[in-house]
Amino acid sequence: MKTIERTFVMLKPDAIERGLIGKIVERLERKGLKPVKFLWRDVSRELAEKHYERLVDKPFFPKIAAYITRGPVLASIWEGRDAVAVVRKLVGATDGADAEPGTIRGDFGNDQTENLVHASDSVEAARREIELFFN
Repeated sequence: MKTIERTFVMLKPDAIERGLIGKIVERLERKGLKPVKFLWRDVSRELAEKHYERLVDKPFFPKIAAYITRGPVLASIWEGRDAVAVVRKLVGATDGADAEPGTIRGDFGNDQTENLVHASDSVEAARREIELFFN
């Protein structure tokens, strides 16, 4: 059975810098998802560590932290039928070079770290990330 869910989507600094906000938001809307809330925000090192808590001890985390804190992000909440899975499919594989054409990362990305957008990977993660960014 399909259920109405909310999910968290963050347009990262490279999406903002490249002027892709409208194109990404349009894809989410065209898929039938409803935007609930948007928030411009800077990501501090502390917020980056909380958001990427599973990665903090990895050797590549400093690169991720430098990337996500270099400029503002657009945090958003989206609602729709099976929103978490639908958004993840729209976003595509983490590395834009591996992402399928037709996905956001497949059409606009070509990097694993600078990958344009973050999308929650579960309903539980969405709840946590919404609370973290919109507290």
